Amino acid sequence: MERILLFAPNFLKICIVKSEENEFIPYKLLTNPGEKRYTADKLLTKQAAGAETAGERSPARRQAAFAPLRKGGSYKEESDGTEKAIVLGRASLGIELGSTRIKAVLIDGADGTPLASGSHTWENRLENGVWTYHLEDVWAGLRDAYAKVAAEVDGRYGVPLTTVGAIGISAMMHGYMAFDAAGRLLVPFRTWRNTMTQKASEELTAFLRFNIPQRWSAAHLYQAILNGEGHVKDIAFLTTLAGYVHWQLTGEKVLGIGEASGMFPIDSAAGDYDQAMADRFDEKVSGMPWNLRGILPRVLRAGDSAGTLTAAGARLLDPTGRLRPGIPLCPPEGDAGTGMVATNSVRERTGNVSAGTSVFAMIVLEKALSRVYPEIDMVTTPTGRPVAMVHCNNCCPDIDAWVGLFRQFADAAGLEISTPALYDLLYAQALEGDKDCGGLMSYNYFSGEPITHMEEGRPLFVRPPDSRLTLPNFMRAHLFSSLATLKMGMDILFENEGVGLDRLLGHGGLFKTRAAGLTAMTAAANAPVSVMETAGEGGAWGIALLAAYMAAKAEGEALEDWLDRRIFAGQKVETMEPKAEDVAGFAAFMERYKKGLAVERAAAAGL
Repeated sequence: MERILLFAPNFLKICIVKSEENEFIPYKLLTNPGEKRYTADKLLTKQAAGAETAGERSPARRQAAFAPLRKGGSYKEESDGTEKAIVLGRASLGIELGSTRIKAVLIDGADGTPLASGSHTWENRLENGVWTYHLEDVWAGLRDAYAKVAAEVDGRYGVPLTTVGAIGISAMMHGYMAFDAAGRLLVPFRTWRNTMTQKASEELTAFLRFNIPQRWSAAHLYQAILNGEGHVKDIAFLTTLAGYVHWQLTGEKVLGIGEASGMFPIDSAAGDYDQAMADRFDEKVSGMPWNLRGILPRVLRAGDSAGTLTAAGARLLDPTGRLRPGIPLCPPEGDAGTGMVATNSVRERTGNVSAGTSVFAMIVLEKALSRVYPEIDMVTTPTGRPVAMVHCNNCCPDIDAWVGLFRQFADAAGLEISTPALYDLLYAQALEGDKDCGGLMSYNYFSGEPITHMEEGRPLFVRPPDSRLTLPNFMRAHLFSSLATLKMGMDILFENEGVGLDRLLGHGGLFKTRAAGLTAMTAAANAPVSVMETAGEGGAWGIALLAAYMAAKAEGEALEDWLDRRIFAGQKVETMEPKAEDVAGFAAFMERYKKGLAVERAAAAGL
């Protein structure tokens, strides 16, 4: 093969490979070495590919020179239509601040196709017994993720990213961010991961007659009052991470209804906080200089306008000054709501499971539950429909730690294997294990777990002498452990409440190796589970869709109808039915798991 160097906009040079069939392939853009997209008659003319450098040509001539490389391409993002959509601001940008990664995704607002993405890895910190993130880390991560999107747009399409049609901000739900009247953060951000509000949770649940989990903002607020913390009297605004970022970008103190439902109970009919419960809360804390509704964000539904990007907000996101203000933003949502949207699970009798750092299942209900369950959270879809959520604090981090150990072994042995391939290899081993994991037990508790009433966690692997310690059983036990607490909550919905479910979709890291993830989930749920081809796009894609919906919906068009018509029509879905032997194996595993909780509790107390 012959290599030719050509200059193109926003690249110093592009490498073109001339094949034996006289076809020209842009080497840098290929994902499949056998793919052939550009024939000789579509390549640049000799004059356009002459001695000029990119810097010596006018922008118009550089665009004309590079245009043939986009024609006939197999990537959607290489078409002239996509470039035009970006230039005219018809694309939508979604940014989600997850527990371990901040991801930004730019999509085509017409059909949801991802055009560019960028991400930033970060981690929470355990400081003075509190899981937190620093505000400077929030903004450093946002800028980095956005800069990578802008760079990809610049490089792939040859146009600067100066505007988009709409922006959406999402983040991990719940937690506690309290600000004074001057906008100063009063105490370090307390994330959802903290399990230090048990007393507040129990008292609020009792007198509101509504389950208030420990991670909810209301529980954190009330616990701070019970603790006699001095900052409480100075609170002027209480919000979540998504609400905070949105506020800084737009000046608007608002939340999407799904995110708001993780702060305080929602009245779905009114589309707002439950007024009667808010009144009871105020009576309970009558000595405070504020009332609850006065410090909470205003509630909005999907499709509502939530303000525009200010000049200061644009500089926060893009210090280069290229991003222009005035871009509309949709209501900020939590990762639960974006997960529902990303899996098209916003209609009644649909549900989804998100399995990553934490794991949660959400099912859109036809009717209210018969009573309050401490294991079940009641939240809403981004449109306000009631949703039963089973949320567990721990899912994949323990598996990730063990894969890291195998990574070290592979490196020490001189084995060349990529980390994604290592995950695939180890997850595939789980499919070969005994159905009940051979007697092996794992508890993945990096932090406390309210469903099993654990205030603190200690990752634990334990086995009786007669167990069968093999690699397949070891990996299967860890996969089952990642879903064990989730199963305890879902059994309440299916067995106690008879909740109806037409479709359950999985997304998140656990499902990247689909066969293993689906096998474990179908065994736990004893129901069919599906994965969509877009499931790996995650919450950033989901909030980008909500931004696009706000910008492009027809008059009176419901979110679920817009998703069906514009985004998921013709979507490829992989579905696995539960196998009786896997279901029975998971049930046997759960019997031992429940008995072994005493061991986990002792480990948390003694270590």
